[in-house]
Amino acid sequence: MAREPGYCRHKPTGQAYVNFGGRVIYLGTYGTEESKEKYHRLKAEWLLNRHSPKFQPKKNAGPFMADLCLVYLDFAEGYYPTGNEYLSLEMATRPISELYGTLPCSEFGTVEYETCRNWWVQRGTCSRKTINGQMQRLVRILKWGVAKGMVPVGVYQTIRCVDPLKRGRCDAREIEPIKPVTDSLVDATIPFLTDVVADMVRFQMLVGCRPGELVSITPAMVNRTSEVWTINLAKHKTAYRGKQRVIYVGPRAQAIISKYLLRAGDAPCFSPIESEKQRLAAKHEARVTPLQYGNSPGTNRIARKPRRAPGTAFTAGTYGRSILNATRRAKIEEWSPNQLRHSAATAIRKEFGLEAAQVILGHSELGVTQVYAERDTTKAIEVAMKIG
Repeated sequence: MAREPGYCRHKPTGQAYVNFGGRVIYLGTYGTEESKEKYHRLKAEWLLNRHSPKFQPKKNAGPFMADLCLVYLDFAEGYYPTGNEYLSLEMATRPISELYGTLPCSEFGTVEYETCRNWWVQRGTCSRKTINGQMQRLVRILKWGVAKGMVPVGVYQTIRCVDPLKRGRCDAREIEPIKPVTDSLVDATIPFLTDVVADMVRFQMLVGCRPGELVSITPAMVNRTSEVWTINLAKHKTAYRGKQRVIYVGPRAQAIISKYLLRAGDAPCFSPIESEKQRLAAKHEARVTPLQYGNSPGTNRIARKPRRAPGTAFTAGTYGRSILNATRRAKIEEWSPNQLRHSAATAIRKEFGLEAAQVILGHSELGVTQVYAERDTTKAIEVAMKIG
């Protein structure tokens, strides 16, 4: 008598599976009621008719989804040398590795695609727009697999028929559009920032660059041969598309960044080490306890180490957290560096028009600039007053 197939666990993916004499069928997450129910149903069918084609080993199953993802990520690492696209692609493959790593590419269909999407929704950490973006990356991986002969073309064509998540018609959370930050909020935050971070905020407001672009600026990038300085960024968001990104620095912005150019050409203009020294100096200046009492500067009765020493360069994340902590100390509404870019875009559009904002922000399409630049309602009100 043939041995009954058991309920097994695939350790690399955490999935339950059952092996019918060489035909492996995955059941879902190990230990769940759904996977156990599927196991008992399949075993009952196998006991009734074990010779059914459903339980026979497949021939030439082809590459698995995990193989496709690994090969594509190796390709993407060289294809996207700058920006965060590679990290986003790596994240987009996570539901595959957890749910369908051992599934043949030829068997990946709409049900599996929607299950991966639901994996993101259930986590609750990503917005609807982000989830749609991650799923489009997965479609891109499948398209690449078709070109490499790893995925049947019918799989890609079928997946493309699945509509993206719609606003108000799914459980994914929505996020409000990023709005410009008001001058009053920025002015209320500045006193709670170090001089370095305060200058970063002022500079970004004037030139409208991205936070990631701001923290990457070095003295060697700054061309000071003309009245308006230019900063040519080698690494930026759209560098892999062959686009150039130039930041234009006018007189007011020049006055801010000038004092940060007197350092090594390849050193970041804005240093977190320098910012931390300023923070500690300000803390010492505000000291109330006389120096002859308590701890003297640089000592501590309790030996302890800081959680993390300041790095040699800011990241977009550490720059943003500096601003966030300052808003909390000031007890005002929280805002992020991305809002400074929106503020600059709105101000430029209002005074010089949409095309000028497009050039300053470095967008290749006007539609993208419209997302950043809020419409000036003053002109609309003026027209409405005239036409009644």
